[in-house]
Amino acid sequence: MARDTSPQCKQCRREGQKLFLKGQRCFTDKCGVERRSYPPGEHGRGRMRQSEYRQQLREKQKTRRYYQILEKQFRSYYAKASRQPGVTGENLLRLLESRLDNVLVRLGFAASRRQARQLVRHGHWMVNGRRVNIPSYQVRPDDVITIKSDSAATNTVRAATELTATVPAWLQADHDALTAKVLRIPERSEISAPVQEQLIVELYSK
Repeated sequence: MARDTSPQCKQCRREGQKLFLKGQRCFTDKCGVERRSYPPGEHGRGRMRQSEYRQQLREKQKTRRYYQILEKQFRSYYAKASRQPGVTGENLLRLLESRLDNVLVRLGFAASRRQARQLVRHGHWMVNGRRVNIPSYQVRPDDVITIKSDSAATNTVRAATELTATVPAWLQADHDALTAKVLRIPERSEISAPVQEQLIVELYSK
């Protein structure tokens, strides 16, 4: 399974904002953006030339890093979104939000998407009573998500729930029983990702 192994704090610094890639650390003074709020590299503090293309590219890169997806898979999501009826940008965000690893983060069952991906790959989660070990699995309305009864990760998941204050309206979570249900597909207004999806559409439409 291909994944991005580059330093995560540098990814946040490159985008100029917190992408919450490291879970609890992002809420402390050790956060890379808090300590050094400029882009990494020799020319990080230099003046950057602004252009329309740069804005679009940075928005695409930020979205990829936020959802922890590589370029080839991101292009596949965009192609699928463009074939669906409706607004392409909103379709793209719905597809990304419906990934199982992202849903676990939204539910509060994982502190970060990297942790959620590992928990899924190791077979700790079940959807509708069947074990799912594919982080990109697309959840659907009425899907029931439960942790494996004999999972060794139960304490890790319970610790992650303490970092979550609210659960999106399109999901329903029981943090005591560690179970959840997908109520419906999210509306754009319910997606809290720091993304301007129209810039991504403009980039890929060239």
